[in-house]
Amino acid sequence: MLEHYRTVRSSGSKEVVIRKSRFIGHIMPVENEEEALLFIEDIKKKHRDATHNCSAYVIGERDEIQRQSDDGEPSGTAGKPILEVIRNQGVKNVAIVVTRYFGGIMLGAGGLIRAYTDGAVLALEAGEVITRVLRREVFVEIDYTWLGKVENELRGRGIQTGETLFTDKVTLLCLPRNDEGDAFMAWITDLTQGQALVTEGRRIYYSEGD
Repeated sequence: MLEHYRTVRSSGSKEVVIRKSRFIGHIMPVENEEEALLFIEDIKKKHRDATHNCSAYVIGERDEIQRQSDDGEPSGTAGKPILEVIRNQGVKNVAIVVTRYFGGIMLGAGGLIRAYTDGAVLALEAGEVITRVLRREVFVEIDYTWLGKVENELRGRGIQTGETLFTDKVTLLCLPRNDEGDAFMAWITDLTQGQALVTEGRRIYYSEGD
């Protein structure tokens, strides 16, 4: 698994008018090619009266799946520019559709490339580019007498935390970066003088700052 990667937070859309043609950039985070294709088909249904619905997507840890479609525009003037925006921004697991409603003025090949590039950039803005960081779930069970000290130390070190469970003891969900997980578990054991029960959980992606 990657230690971190860039993607978008959510689906969204933004619009621009270029020489009377409307270009609407739509975006959605996707986990696989099936989700990407369903998203593209959904946009095509919603904008079935549009002149074109051009698209591209990049999926996989190593960007293994990369597809693009000009949807009737001259070859290389729509899908490829959208794909290049995704590549240049270093994002993955995203699908973009740029919808065009023709306004009556021909743009030429260069104009189309610029317009679809702009539409893809707007889509990324709408989706909000974020960094997803691989973190390790570490459950720390302690007596209540340790709670204040442990919480202060976690804050001081900037360790991200999740839900805290209060029963006869306190269980803190700590979320160190995956590559710092082993060192964190050794540190928390030393901090609590070996009195904490430290249990390792899943490795899971979280948005940076969440």
